[in-house]
Order: sequence, then C-alpha cells, then structure tokens
Amino acid sequence: MTLSTDYIFLTDELEGFKTCREQRSTASNTMTVILCKKGHIDVYYHGEMIRISAGDLWVRLPDFKYELGPYKYSDDFVFRQVTISAEIFSQIMFDHMRVDPNWWQKQEYVKSNPIFHINKISEEFFDTYFHMLTLQLQDKPTKMRIQILDLLAHGASMEMLNYMDKMALIDPEEAKRAASNHSDYIFHLFMQMLQENPHKREVQWFAQKLNITPKYLSEICKQRSGKSAGEWIADVTVAEIKHYLRNTALPINEVVKILEFPNASFFCQYTKKHTGLTPNKFRKTQ
Repeated sequence: MTLSTDYIFLTDELEGFKTCREQRSTASNTMTVILCKKGHIDVYYHGEMIRISAGDLWVRLPDFKYELGPYKYSDDFVFRQVTISAEIFSQIMFDHMRVDPNWWQKQEYVKSNPIFHINKISEEFFDTYFHMLTLQLQDKPTKMRIQILDLLAHGASMEMLNYMDKMALIDPEEAKRAASNHSDYIFHLFMQMLQENPHKREVQWFAQKLNITPKYLSEICKQRSGKSAGEWIADVTVAEIKHYLRNTALPINEVVKILEFPNASFFCQYTKKHTGLTPNKFRKTQ
C-alpha cells in the first residue's frame, strides 16, 4: 500500500519505494525511516554501500551533502517506510532541542551511523504508528484529519528519537574535539550557542562571540549545512514563535517579552514574513 500527502509518504511496496526515490527523496528536503521486516536492502549512502537487514531501522535525515546512490534488495525484502517533509522534520528537531540541547551532535551521529537494530517493543511502536497513519490517510479529508496526521507524524518521529537517544550517547565536548577541521569546529560551536541563546537574532552577536566576521560565519554555515547563519537563526526563531502560539494561551504581548522582540508591531511583521500569517491568525489555524 502506498499513501501520501504533500508532507508525508507511506509505503510497504517496492513500487512505492521506487516512486519515492524518484519524486521525493532528494538530499535536503525529506526525512525517511525504513523498518526492514524481512530480507535486506543494500543502499549506497555517504560514500559506501550499507545493508539494512531484518529488525534494522534505517534513518535518513535531511542532508545537504549526500544524495542516495544505487540500491539493490533481496527477493524476500519486506519493509515499511515513512517519509516526511523537511519542514515537519525541522519543527520536530527544534522541539527536541528544547528537551535535549545536545541533539545537534546526536543528529550528526545519526548521519554517520544511520542503522539501528531495534528491539521488539520499538518495532511494535513503529508498526502501530504506521498502521494509524495508514488509517488516517485513507479517511476522508477534514481539517481535523490534517492536524491528527501532523500529531501522529510528530509522535512517530519523537518515538524514534527517543530510541536513538539511548543509542547515540554523545559527549558534546568530544564532538567538538572530533571535528575534522576548523570550519566544523566553528559550526558546532555556533549550533551549540544557538541552542543556548535562541532569542538572539543577530549574526553579528554570534560572530563576535566566536571572534570571526559575520560573513565568514555565514560562509561556514552555508558550506557545512546548506543554510547561512541568518537562515539558521530565523529557523530557530520561527520554531520558538510557533511553539508559543501553538502550545500556550499567553497574550501576544507576553510572547513578545519572552522571545525578546523589541515590540509587538515588529513581532507581528516578523511572524507574518516567515509564516505568511499574523500571530493571531496563525494561532487560530492551529
């Protein structure tokens, strides 16, 4: 069965897998999770051929650097695949950063170690979410269904992250020391500072702390992740805005103070620029 919307794709069919590879699975715009139920599949990823076997969960995060290469599978290959848009993944990532400030280092770990052999309980969780998403995608489209799908996609992803957290036990200081060059080291420092200072919105502020120029910081970020420093700052800011508008009933003026915007007018302009809606209209849509 293969089912999809603009932001989520489910399949347990080889034709669906091939279609996703051809139409959706580019290097930077999706996150894909494949649970191998039987047999195996070999995929060329990050410069080498990797094998996903029965009981393995393969997690492919949005990645600016690496595209998928050739693949081949066994005759008895059985799998379940969930692919979500980078927009949903970004929201999940920033939500998770609130819980675990070291998530960026763990994300880098997952990119280098994308295969997890999961236990039966975790496999049952994945199967349950897959089944619920399948049922929702087959139901008649309604406003509530869209929100339910979004919540299920978040829940499934958070369940996966919960399992990966147990496996990717990364010391952030070790991650910085292991950076392969100066640019990697600066990028790791910037991401850590951004997590610790989500309300700072000036590239100049971060560059000054790192003793480099704003231009050089943006060049490093662009080279390392495909996004400039300003784009990363905007992503974190927008994620914070969405969090408070979605999950709290705080008056707009209180949100403005928490997020350290100079005034409500600038906050409204910023929100509309990055979401297409004013804060009040965005809150109503949620």
